[in-house]
Amino acid sequence: MSGSSDGPEVLEISANAGVVQARQLVRTLAQQCRLSLVEQTKLITAASELARNTLIHGGGGTMTAALVEERGRHGVRLVFADQGQGIADTDLAMTDGWTSGTGMGLGLSGSKRLVDDFVLDTAPGQGTTVTITKWGR
Repeated sequence: MSGSSDGPEVLEISANAGVVQARQLVRTLAQQCRLSLVEQTKLITAASELARNTLIHGGGGTMTAALVEERGRHGVRLVFADQGQGIADTDLAMTDGWTSGTGMGLGLSGSKRLVDDFVLDTAPGQGTTVTITKWGR
């Protein structure tokens, strides 16, 4: 991990240990942001799914995590980035119930439902970046 306590932290996701580290970092940030236990669980679940996608489908990549403040709201923003093959059919990938056969079966659509803001940026051959934010209540 790099970065200071008040700036973004970048975590390498190149093995299963990176997925575990991602969950631990997200839990710490969610607690610092004073998210409720339910909201922490939603964010950690989404992060776990996206970290696993980064590893399995993207061939590894990074998670950048930061506490953010916008318009008086406080939250946790996570950016998952890989240089994999990208997603050819984003409509299919965002379909409820669609799975590649690995992971928790939540998929991108499930992860999107668990957070407040979700942005998918991908193209075939260009890798994938998913940015999620969970806001405190």
